[in-house]
Amino acid sequence: MLNLYNTLTRKKEEFKPLKKGLLKSKKVGLYTCGPTVYNYAHIGNLRTYIFEDILKRVLQYNDFKIKHVMNITDVGHLTDDADQGEDKMEEGAKREGKTAWEIAEFYTDAFKSDLEKLNIESPDIWCKATDHIKEQIDLVQKLIDKGVTYETSDGIYFDTTKIDDYGKLANLKNQELRAGERVDMGEKKNPHDFSLWKFTKKGETRQMEWNAFGHKGFPGWHLECSAMATKYLGKQFDIHCGGIDHVPIHHTNEIAQSETAFGKKPWVKYWLHGEFLVMGKDKMAKSSDNFITLETLKEKNISPLAYRYFLLQTHYRKQLSFSWEALEAAQTGLKRLQEQVRKLKDKEISGNKEIINTFLGRINDDLDIPGALALMWTGLKDNKLDYKTLIEFDKTLGLGLDNIPDEVESIIPDDVQKLLDQRKKARKEKDYKKSDELRDEIKKLGFEVKDTASGQILTRIVPT
Repeated sequence: MLNLYNTLTRKKEEFKPLKKGLLKSKKVGLYTCGPTVYNYAHIGNLRTYIFEDILKRVLQYNDFKIKHVMNITDVGHLTDDADQGEDKMEEGAKREGKTAWEIAEFYTDAFKSDLEKLNIESPDIWCKATDHIKEQIDLVQKLIDKGVTYETSDGIYFDTTKIDDYGKLANLKNQELRAGERVDMGEKKNPHDFSLWKFTKKGETRQMEWNAFGHKGFPGWHLECSAMATKYLGKQFDIHCGGIDHVPIHHTNEIAQSETAFGKKPWVKYWLHGEFLVMGKDKMAKSSDNFITLETLKEKNISPLAYRYFLLQTHYRKQLSFSWEALEAAQTGLKRLQEQVRKLKDKEISGNKEIINTFLGRINDDLDIPGALALMWTGLKDNKLDYKTLIEFDKTLGLGLDNIPDEVESIIPDDVQKLLDQRKKARKEKDYKKSDELRDEIKKLGFEVKDTASGQILTRIVPT
């Protein structure tokens, strides 16, 4: 039995797909919010895609057949969630002196490359917002015909007072929001109202605009997901995912416009959201100094799969604090795991049925991957895991354990380990002079050692 935490109901629920079928042909419609391709994805963004990849792998492990759709936002995402500011694609074009179309193509390719490096399975359908303008215009017209919109000088807006359950995903009914306190009202009638279609401002030159509703303009950010998800998955489907920051605005507005247009409640049966990766007290964001990409990790000699392993050690619904020390420790842990896999190839060990059943129980408990990893390490320690079972487990972990080299580099060379042991003893005896001398000797052998609360962390020095 697979149980997932549903943001909509605020509880764990047994997963039951809308379309029932035979055990081996259970069909699941899955929509995951994709990137806005005006810059590189940072590793905080990528945490969400890894969580979604784990979800997909766990569904497949349970014999579900998945139709996975992911959007590419290449128009309509403004720099301000209150429907103000510049389109992020236009902003990216100005920043780099390219066209918005060139920016979109470049960063779409970069995003897909990141997914490949992280061993994230590609969706069955990629859909770009600019390829689905007609569908978005048709959706706006449906809403106009239903009498839930109004027009201002800068666009067409959804009137959230026209529906009685607006904000149910984020429980907004129990949150006080007064006009002018948290949003710029502009010509909006109500604080929560949101744009469906934005008009190009007089005198403004835009690279991405279309004629509709008597004006040149472009779609609102929320519109694209409703239009494209429905086109490929139907007027009702099973699962919609994204980052936790999508709950109060983006996904709330998707629900409002979709359920109003199509008359289907719920539009989506299960909503799943991944928590933030934080540095200090702040979430990672492109607008701040803590903008770290996979390329940044490469410069620090951290592999993408080590980052994936780092993320798997914390549940997707818990905030995760980033530190270089923790990431380096994860890389060491992954190398140790790879070494265990290589050794298991030559061992005659029978798989332990109890561990196999317990592993399934943990991943099916709202994707308890940290618990599954702990179980796997216990099984390795107790010689209760065979190579075949470990590779089967990796179908959900996605660490590429079936594709590691025959010879895995020793985690720590013997001569370096000897110096580390001596240094550990010196520090315990508070002989810091000797500790520093040993640090220098270790450095000459191509490694750097850092002292942390959890002990010595060793990293290989990358030649410049």
